[in-house]
Amino acid sequence: MDTSEIEKAKSHIIVEIIQYIPNAVLSKTIIKKTTGNITASSFDAGEELAEKTSPFDNYIQIIDGTAEIIINEKIHKLTLGQGIIIPAHATHQFNANVQFKMISTIIKSGYED
Repeated sequence: MDTSEIEKAKSHIIVEIIQYIPNAVLSKTIIKKTTGNITASSFDAGEELAEKTSPFDNYIQIIDGTAEIIINEKIHKLTLGQGIIIPAHATHQFNANVQFKMISTIIKSGYED
């Protein structure tokens, strides 16, 4: 995974900052801070990310294709422009039945409220 941020104060086309790589899941950091991060990811068809949990809410937005996201054993199919919040501590996984790209936004502060 590339941990360097994209260039600041320079416009970009979000769907073009990350490419598809055959038989791979690729991630590109947009912003990485101790309080949270924003990452773009691309999934080639047939790829998946295994089930996991996170201690933070994670906002997912699809920027290309269609994604299958399983949250607490419930399947969600998201298409271009759709988003979903994966709740903190929820089990979740991603399946690419077709290629897709997404933006993931995790905010790590504010949980003390």
